Amino acid sequence: MTNQELWQRYLRWLYHHPGLDLYLDISRVRFEESWVESLQPQFAKAFQEMQALEKGAVANPDEGRMVGHYWLRNPDLAPNPELKAEITEPLAQIRQFAAAIHQGQITPPQAPKFTDIISIGIGGSALGPQFVAQALAPDFPALEIHFIDNTDPAGIDRVLTRLGARLKSALVIITSKSGGTPEPRNGLAEVRARFAAQNLDLAPQTVAVTMPGSKLYQQAQSENWLAIFPMQDWVGGRTSELSAVGLLPAALQGIEIDGLLEGAKIMDDATRVPDLRANPAALLALAWYSAGKGRGEKDMVILPYKDSLLLFSRYLQQLIMESLGKERDLDGQVVHQGIAVYGNKGSTDQHAYVQQLREGVPNFFATFIEVLEDRDGASEEVEPHITSGDYLSGFLQGTRQALYENHRESITLTIPQVNPKTVGALIALYERAVGFYASLVNVNAYHQPGVEAGKKAAAGILELQQKALATLQNSAEPLPLPELARQCGAEEEIETLYKILRHLAANQRGIVLEGAPSAPERLLIHYGA
Repeated sequence: MTNQELWQRYLRWLYHHPGLDLYLDISRVRFEESWVESLQPQFAKAFQEMQALEKGAVANPDEGRMVGHYWLRNPDLAPNPELKAEITEPLAQIRQFAAAIHQGQITPPQAPKFTDIISIGIGGSALGPQFVAQALAPDFPALEIHFIDNTDPAGIDRVLTRLGARLKSALVIITSKSGGTPEPRNGLAEVRARFAAQNLDLAPQTVAVTMPGSKLYQQAQSENWLAIFPMQDWVGGRTSELSAVGLLPAALQGIEIDGLLEGAKIMDDATRVPDLRANPAALLALAWYSAGKGRGEKDMVILPYKDSLLLFSRYLQQLIMESLGKERDLDGQVVHQGIAVYGNKGSTDQHAYVQQLREGVPNFFATFIEVLEDRDGASEEVEPHITSGDYLSGFLQGTRQALYENHRESITLTIPQVNPKTVGALIALYERAVGFYASLVNVNAYHQPGVEAGKKAAAGILELQQKALATLQNSAEPLPLPELARQCGAEEEIETLYKILRHLAANQRGIVLEGAPSAPERLLIHYGA
């Protein structure tokens, strides 16, 4: 196409939301207009399915529950008064609790006020709060937040060691829907031990965000924790940022949570419009479908040209990949659907992987996130009439152009600035786009059987570890690896057993491996504690 033809295509496909001043440009995705028309019946079906979802249809068959994260920012849409109260009451509780913390009405036992947050969670209970903290936390937040989002002992040590004596003024938030997820449970145990080492009582400084009646809920009640905030059964982890999961830590940091909810509500209204060309989430889904031929053939590269949006790609990884990565479609057919998501930030990527994006394997489409406002206030000129922000904008436009010239497709999403309203809108936009795309490819976006499969496999490995330890402790002689596997009933899992033993030995857990590491099949193993 000539530049003039591209300009006309840009004008035809440009979406602008006047209230948010948000632009969406899918003109650099190479679909034909006639093909778009052929998809109208599929989009009509997607719009109908979304309406049913918002009215309370059961969308997660694995757990037999509704999917109602859209109600979080507009409680009046909840199907009944009870569900509405499940939104409004926790929101009021969050506001009151945050105000009491900030005003010094709630304090830790051994400090005049709370100064820090230790947020313990995994997956959606961590990624959303991390993204929002990076994007929106003030330079000097009311409480500084620190995340324990893995069961890595060294990572936990790093967080807690850096806090040091400030543990006595740290508010611990543990987020777990069921209370049985191993990673947050382990994080809490590690924090409890560190508190005990400083002669601190954990309970008066700890808050639970969990389902009413869960194991964690019962623990918080029995130990008389500082507070309990409810998670709703009908909100999944990857869409929980605008529930207590995300709003509580945001409010405590001093982030305007009403702005997040307002932006999401405005975007929800825009993405309910049953007209493809007037619906930004439907346009996003259309672009994804075209770029990957409806089979996820190309990866989604997220390139936000703003430091504060650095973690947006990580947040979207879970939202998109956990929602769309499915082996079977709704008809039970094996389809292996999904879109791989990765990204960094501009213009860092000019010096990282843009070289491959332009000239390497064409297995991706890019999404540029543009922020119009450079900073709060005027900018210095780094060259005559040119600022650092001009360079950033130029890099974005130049990369978009360079990619298209080499037949690499892209989407550009533009917001006026990074603020609570625009971040709330981005969250809502992508949540809805995932739902529409799932409808187009006929998969369920609201369950995650593959995640549970991994958890079950991990439980089996830990069970084998317990068997191996018990067998070795009861053996008077060192055992060859094959014999240990036989006694554990794990002949078919000997490789797994070897890796368990190697890990235990490396961590001084009483396991001694005798023999050459290069010949693990000839190792003699004994318990030396």
